[in-house]
Amino acid sequence: MSRLDRSLIAGLPPFQGLAPDDMDRILGLARSLRVPKDQPIFEQEVQAHSFFLLLDGHVRVVKSTPGGQDVIVRYISAGELIGIAHALGLTAYPATAIAAVDCVVLAWAGSLWAEFAAKYPAFGSNTFRTVGNRLQDAHARVVEMATEQVEQRVANALLKLVRQTGKRTDEGLLIDFPISRQDIAEMTGTTLHTVSRLLVAWEEKGLVKSGRQKVTVVQPHRLLVVAEGRGKRD
Repeated sequence: MSRLDRSLIAGLPPFQGLAPDDMDRILGLARSLRVPKDQPIFEQEVQAHSFFLLLDGHVRVVKSTPGGQDVIVRYISAGELIGIAHALGLTAYPATAIAAVDCVVLAWAGSLWAEFAAKYPAFGSNTFRTVGNRLQDAHARVVEMATEQVEQRVANALLKLVRQTGKRTDEGLLIDFPISRQDIAEMTGTTLHTVSRLLVAWEEKGLVKSGRQKVTVVQPHRLLVVAEGRGKRD
């Protein structure tokens, strides 16, 4: 296998502050993998044999409940670490990561985690910052579930995905990977029927356009009004 070039990771958040030689050493221990759309990168409760950097694509992180229900925890975009169970003190993956589109990842042996964190302080601090941000996001999701109406949760989810991956088109801001109404339901703790009803209503009002595994936010400012619970007064 040809040597990986440090330009692949230079400037990405997990590696900011690292010296070029350190990045070369880290890359020298990585494997490059292609993961086809809808295939798992790793699975919940399986031993955390590796951790990964998403180089290209989008990943859906899904957690299965004891009752067998799947909940989409978050979407991961290129440039982020995934499978960082060891940073949480876990030996098994707490969720499943599925390629939302064809993806390219770098993979390192899980046993290297502690070595990287100790030898490269910038890598350790950058990664723990990522963990902290994701915990904050999880707490925000709990608050949303407890305090917001379902239409607010769905509007917030669409706006978050647009901020994360939005691609400007003639129609508006396209969520730049395939996403189904069932996916949105699993993100927001509601039903497929409810999501379909809301998207149809919002499409009639000109807020969004939706198709098969495709959502475009046409008027983000008006959707924000709904997300903030001000829609009734609009």
